[in-house]
Amino acid sequence: MSTSAPAKAPTPERPGGSPAYGALDRFFKISERGSSIAREVRGGFATFFAMAYIIVLNPIILGSAKDMYGHHLDNGQLVTATALTAAFTTLLMGVIGNVPIALAAGLGVNSVVALQLAPRMSWPDAMGMVVLAGFVVMLLVATGLRERVMNAVPFGLRKAIAIGIGLFIMLIGLVDSGFVTRMPDAAQTTVPVQLGTGGHLTGWPVLIFILGTLLTFALMVRKVPGAILISIVGMTVLAVIINAVATIPSWGLTVPKWPGNPVGSPDFGLIGQVSLFGGFSKVGVLTGILFVFTVLLSCFFDAMGTIMGIGDEAKLTDAEGYMPGINKVLFVDGLAVAAGGASSSSATTAFVESTAGVGEGARTGLANVVTGGLFAVALFLTPVATMVPSQAATPALVAVGFLILSNSVKEIDWADYTIAVPAFVTMLMMPFTYSITNGIGMGFITFTLLRLAAGRGREVPVPMYVVSAVFTFYYLMPALGLT
Repeated sequence: MSTSAPAKAPTPERPGGSPAYGALDRFFKISERGSSIAREVRGGFATFFAMAYIIVLNPIILGSAKDMYGHHLDNGQLVTATALTAAFTTLLMGVIGNVPIALAAGLGVNSVVALQLAPRMSWPDAMGMVVLAGFVVMLLVATGLRERVMNAVPFGLRKAIAIGIGLFIMLIGLVDSGFVTRMPDAAQTTVPVQLGTGGHLTGWPVLIFILGTLLTFALMVRKVPGAILISIVGMTVLAVIINAVATIPSWGLTVPKWPGNPVGSPDFGLIGQVSLFGGFSKVGVLTGILFVFTVLLSCFFDAMGTIMGIGDEAKLTDAEGYMPGINKVLFVDGLAVAAGGASSSSATTAFVESTAGVGEGARTGLANVVTGGLFAVALFLTPVATMVPSQAATPALVAVGFLILSNSVKEIDWADYTIAVPAFVTMLMMPFTYSITNGIGMGFITFTLLRLAAGRGREVPVPMYVVSAVFTFYYLMPALGLT
């Protein structure tokens, strides 16, 4: 059977001039989105390296807590559950959603599960509530309500969400690298963060971050393909060398050292250990509903902000800021929440670190296939997958934060204060509260109130009123004694 292309119109070309590549190109729309297989592969690797820390961090957060019976989740089983769920949901998002948005256990919501839910019930009960939250998200998608909420967000606020995410991931990069650290409470100061340790930049790990950041920007200025990935790999190699010859007090979660035994056997013992409604018998129906609501709110708006921000940066949105085919993306995200609960790895959600891959040029779900495949490999090679220190990977977040900010800030109408002020609140509250959800919530409430104050209440879409009311109730819950 001949494999030659039919003699029709000229074959579309990828950037760089080489011909398009058949079924793979058509399925993922690689050429259509101005990308290439090389870019997608680089993007997939960059995203994986930027978020591989979750394989180590999620088991630490969940494993350090205990349920009402004093039971701890097994660390080895949590590593398997975290990597497996990330692999499955990221692949699913790539194939169904065709976007370069990777998923894994969500930071923030895993703390809610560990510190609020588990102490009041058993671990299977707590994970059952996560599954229920995922079902609710999927129901909202199926009824079109989630898309209506996203489409109701004004253009200026959409840009503000993207900028807020850019600032947020830049702060994550600075904090995770040790370039910026928390001011100790013993200092008795109102200043929450400081430069390095004790106000000074010291130690080899911070130097790796600084060199990596400078290298990333230098390569970007030179327009070198693969700038972010080259920097991550190069700094990892340098970190391994330094770690071998120098005394390093602490690299953080991951030490850049080739493991003595790179192969580990996955333990699937936590998969399916779920009780859907058992938690309600422990805490009561009202409290149980509020627990599900808390998980739902965090997953819903964290993912919404991340999807909107990454979609905008990857140029997957139209002139009005809407993303075609968004329902598929939102449904997979809801399914991922439920899958995280079913695997006991906590709610799985869209990861803002996917911007590292977008910064490498990723524009399609093929990048997700690469990232998901690497998470699958990590099931058996976790020691190798987690040897990239955060100091080598976080320069990518700083660089992408800059790109998002520079691309979006000029598109906000700063002359209209009913948009400019909520945009300002949105973009600053994300990094300052370390939460995408808080930034969105406070921005929405501010927008609604200011439009009402300006006598422009009719210009506020009904879903914005509803969501603002929900957020207001959420913030008042502690005062009402409902937490």
